[in-house]
Amino acid sequence: MAVKNDHLQEHHFTETDLQAEWNLLLMQLRTKDQFVFNAIKSFKLEKIDEKIIQVQYPSESAKVEFDKISNEFFNHFKRKVNNYLIKIEYKQDVQNLKIEVLTTKKKFERFVEINPLLKDLDDLMKFDLT
Repeated sequence: MAVKNDHLQEHHFTETDLQAEWNLLLMQLRTKDQFVFNAIKSFKLEKIDEKIIQVQYPSESAKVEFDKISNEFFNHFKRKVNNYLIKIEYKQDVQNLKIEVLTTKKKFERFVEINPLLKDLDDLMKFDLT
C-alpha cells in the first residue's frame, strides 16, 4: 500500500535553521548524554535541497549512536520548519575517520620537512623530543 504525500506540508527551511537545531541538540546532549554527544559531535548536517538533508558521519559505530536519537531529532525539525517531505541521506565521511596523534617528535619531523636547517640545529643542540 503506497502512502500518498498529497496532504503533507512542505515549507521552505534554510541551512541556518538546520544548523541552529543541530547545535541546540548538541548543547542538550552535552549535559544529558555525554556518550552520545561525543559520538556524534563531529557529524555534519547539510541541506541539499528542499527535500533532502545529508548527514555525514565518521564511522559506523558513531552512526549507531546517532540512530538512537535521529528519529526524535528529525521529527522535531520537520514539525519546527513545517516540512514533512524531508528525506535523510547518510554518507560516511572517510576523510575525518583517521585522527592522528602528533607527538613532539612527529611535529619536529614535519618542521624539518619545511625547513631542513632544523635538523642541523637538532644535531648541534641535541634536543630532547621524547
